[in-house]
Amino acid sequence: MTQSMESFLLSQLSVAWKRTLGPEALAELTLIGARLDSDYPRETIAPPPHLVMRAFEIEPDQVRVIIIGQDPYPGAGMASGLAFSVNRDVSPLPASLKNIRWELQSDLGLNLPPHGDLSAWCSRGVLLLNRHLTTLSGTTGAHQDVGWGAFTSAVVRSIAQSGRPCVVILWGREAQKLAVDCGDLPVVASAHPSPLSARRGFFGSRPFSRTNHILEKAGLAPLDWTLKEGD
Repeated sequence: MTQSMESFLLSQLSVAWKRTLGPEALAELTLIGARLDSDYPRETIAPPPHLVMRAFEIEPDQVRVIIIGQDPYPGAGMASGLAFSVNRDVSPLPASLKNIRWELQSDLGLNLPPHGDLSAWCSRGVLLLNRHLTTLSGTTGAHQDVGWGAFTSAVVRSIAQSGRPCVVILWGREAQKLAVDCGDLPVVASAHPSPLSARRGFFGSRPFSRTNHILEKAGLAPLDWTLKEGD
């Protein structure tokens, strides 16, 4: 990728996303790209630059559920551009993802494939959005001051203001800062699935069935949370 991050990030948003987000959020995204260009060599950024905006491959009018993560996985080759998800060749799986899979199996009784690729959820309407869309490879939370917090707040706020039905899943304190941006959207909140906090309120929280209950109560189809080897 030879294009600057300042122009590339904006180019990855569809017309529908640009219209939904509005000029202030787009201006913030441009500033973030400029900061990344000036302060961080491209090869140090996780995920790789071409994956930073991957979550926005789903169009705004398709979003039925938002799951908020914190930061991309900092380990080499682990950040995929989708919150909590990894590519199929990643093994062993990150601890937070293992705990999400454990809760998913416990909550819905699903049999899961060995891979940690959650991208099938995106095709069904799940926006897997990290609070901060980049970090330094090998360093957790390195880009918390780049400006991503303001941008992702704007993303959630714009969906809330669109009036379309959507459920927001907030795991952990960093994600729960977005509760003020959710407006009237129903929120499913709990502790973060990391090993440090999973036993303090994530395990047993049943986020997947709770989300489906909210959707069904609104007269909508429940989300298909299954993951398959061939998805």
